[in-house]
Amino acid sequence: QLVESGGGLVQPGGSLRLSCEASGFNLKDYAIGWFRQFPGNEREGVACISSTDDIPYYDDSVKGRFTVSRDKAENTVYLQLNSLKPEDTALYSCAAVEIVGSSYICGIWTSDYDHWGQGTQVTVST
Repeated sequence: QLVESGGGLVQPGGSLRLSCEASGFNLKDYAIGWFRQFPGNEREGVACISSTDDIPYYDDSVKGRFTVSRDKAENTVYLQLNSLKPEDTALYSCAAVEIVGSSYICGIWTSDYDHWGQGTQVTVST
């Protein structure tokens, strides 16, 4: 099970840190993706982190503002959101897929993942 937390209401230019905590399995062998969903739209990938060496990848829409990281001791993956804009308002979810062997890449397509959390709402507004 994946559980996200850390969402909330923040002013434009503000920051939030989202957490994706796993229970029942160890995330160290999993690639993790972060996605967001706007009302009435499909999920879109914003960032991911590889299972080997924690190499991140970002969509251009968030590059330079969002940072994905992993804490193996806490069995948690984080998404740091900085310089938030109103258009970042969405439901943010994490997803996981187990990787057998070494992999230094990750994907931000929903089809890349088979474990999903319920999401945490991020609202950027004055």
